[in-house]
Amino acid sequence: MAILTPSGTDRAAALFHALSDGTRLSILQRLRFGERCVCDLTDALDAAQSRLSFHLKVLKEAGLVFDRREGRWMYYTLNPGALVQVAEMIDGLASAPSAAERKTGCC
Repeated sequence: MAILTPSGTDRAAALFHALSDGTRLSILQRLRFGERCVCDLTDALDAAQSRLSFHLKVLKEAGLVFDRREGRWMYYTLNPGALVQVAEMIDGLASAPSAAERKTGCC
């Protein structure tokens, strides 16, 4: 990955913010096994529905999960494309900078 553009930096910040909470990471861990109803997540995480809804909203706004409504229930799934983006961002940060990226114009 090359230098992050301003919009790329904003995207990275949104993704890493969403990943910066233990509850949200636990949600993502459970979604690795497939679609889950919010009631299943509530039971599995022993969390209040309102608290879980907040965390799911953060994950959805970051694009890390998709949701769908079936009757009165909401179901959530991982967005694999967003996880690929996260991996690419980390790879880009870990890789050696190119000559163009190292050039700072100073001294």
